[in-house]
Amino acid sequence: MAAAALTREGGEDAFRRLFRFYRQRDASDLRGVVDFSAPGGQVFRSPLSISSVSDQDAYRAGLQPVSQWKAYGLSGYPGFIFIPNPFLPGCQRHWVKQCLKLYPEKPNVCNLDLHMAPEKTADLWGQSKEQLKRKGSSKWEPKSLLEKLRWVTLGYHYNWDTKKYSANHHTPFPSDLAFLSEQVAAACGFRGFQAQAGILNYYHFDSSLGIHVDESELDHSRPLLSFSFGQSSIFLLGGMKREEAPTAMFMHSGDIMVMSGFSRLLYHAVPRVLPNPEGTALPSCLQQPLSSDLPVGSVIEHSSDEDWQVCAKYLQSSRINMTIRQVLAEGQKFPEESGTNGKGQAASEDSYHENNKAKRHKPNTGS
Repeated sequence: MAAAALTREGGEDAFRRLFRFYRQRDASDLRGVVDFSAPGGQVFRSPLSISSVSDQDAYRAGLQPVSQWKAYGLSGYPGFIFIPNPFLPGCQRHWVKQCLKLYPEKPNVCNLDLHMAPEKTADLWGQSKEQLKRKGSSKWEPKSLLEKLRWVTLGYHYNWDTKKYSANHHTPFPSDLAFLSEQVAAACGFRGFQAQAGILNYYHFDSSLGIHVDESELDHSRPLLSFSFGQSSIFLLGGMKREEAPTAMFMHSGDIMVMSGFSRLLYHAVPRVLPNPEGTALPSCLQQPLSSDLPVGSVIEHSSDEDWQVCAKYLQSSRINMTIRQVLAEGQKFPEESGTNGKGQAASEDSYHENNKAKRHKPNTGS
C-alpha cells in the first residue's frame, strides 16, 4: 500500500511523510485509514464507566445514555478512546451554533483579534449571517468574518507566543460546554474532570493542522477531549517521537476522541478535511431535528430556523473541532513568572492552522 511504503523510506521522519501523503488532494488510497464505523484490525471495544453518568445527566448534555455508546481503543495506544457519535438527534446543532454564534464573542479570544480593532470583532455572527446565507459555490466570493475565523480560546486562554497558560489571562468557561465535558470524561473513567481551557478550531476543505503534542497543560493526568462537527477529516495519531509512523483514522460529525494516559502526550495532526462519506451537503446526523421535549435542566437550546440556516451553510464546506482540557490539578497553581502579563497573543493568524497559502507546519494544540 502506498501509505505503508512511505513509512519505510529514508529522509523525512515517518510522521511527516504520511502527513504529506494524506495532505495531497489526489491521495485516493485511503484503505489504510481506520474507520470506526466499521472497526476491525487493531481496533477493540473499550469499556466505559456506565454508572458514573446518570441517564438524566446524559440527556441534559444532549447525549444518549452511556450504556448505548460504543467506545473503541487502538492496539499500541493505551489511553486512547474513540466514541462514534453518541449525541441525541438534533443535539449537535446546539454545539455548532455555540461555536459560531456565542463562543467567539468577547471576552473570549480569536485569531481575528490579532489584526482587527475590538469593535470590528464584537459581533462576528451579526456581521456574517446575511452574507453566509446568500453565499454561492464560487470560491472567488468574498469571505465573511466567520469564514475567516480560525481559532477561539476559552477559559484559560492559550498564549500562542509563549505556548503557555497563565493565571491572569482567564475568562469564565462556558457552563454548557463544561457540563458536556464532565459527562464524557466521567464516562471514560475520569470523574472530577474540570473543563478549564478550550481551543476551538475552524477548518475548511483546504485546511490542515500541523504535527504537534499537547503538553502546555500543567496536569497531564487529566484527559484531552476532542469533539468534531460538520465535514469529516483524517486524524493522524503517532508516538512519542516523530520517527514513529502514525495511525490514520477518520473523524466524522459527532465523533469524540479522548487522549489520556500514555496517549495524552503523543504526536498528532490533521492533514486533511474531507467531504462527509454520505456524499450529501451535510451528514444525516446534522439534518435531524431536535426533540421539542428537552429534559429539565438541559444545557441544549433550540436553534431558530434562521440560525440553523446560517450554520448549515457554513458547515457545507467546513469542520469545527472543540478540544477541552484541564490545565491545573486540584489545588495546583501556576508558577510565578517574571516579565510577562500572560496576555501576549503575538502569533500569526494561522499559527495553529495550515492551508494552501500557508505551507509552513508549526506545532499547535488541537485535533
